[in-house]
Amino acid sequence: VSKEEVAKIVQGFDKTELLTSGGVTLAGQRYIYLSGTDRVIRAKLGKTGVHCMKTQQAVIVSIYEEPVQPQQAASIVEKLGDYLITCGY
Repeated sequence: VSKEEVAKIVQGFDKTELLTSGGVTLAGQRYIYLSGTDRVIRAKLGKTGVHCMKTQQAVIVSIYEEPVQPQQAASIVEKLGDYLITCGY
């Protein structure tokens, strides 16, 4: 994952129109933006998906593929994110 790709994701938390028009690119692969909030971004391409979460000091980026289900990835990423937030990270 390149520095530029992560920078676009960070911008996308505040400006979702960047992701709705251009998608989410990670490791050179472009994913279709599904939804997001000021803390979470979801994207998918075929059998592969992306779930990202912003904490106070970090961005967790998860790329998953079948048999992992989107709900499973979301649960793990968001629990980790919430834990980091409670630790001040």
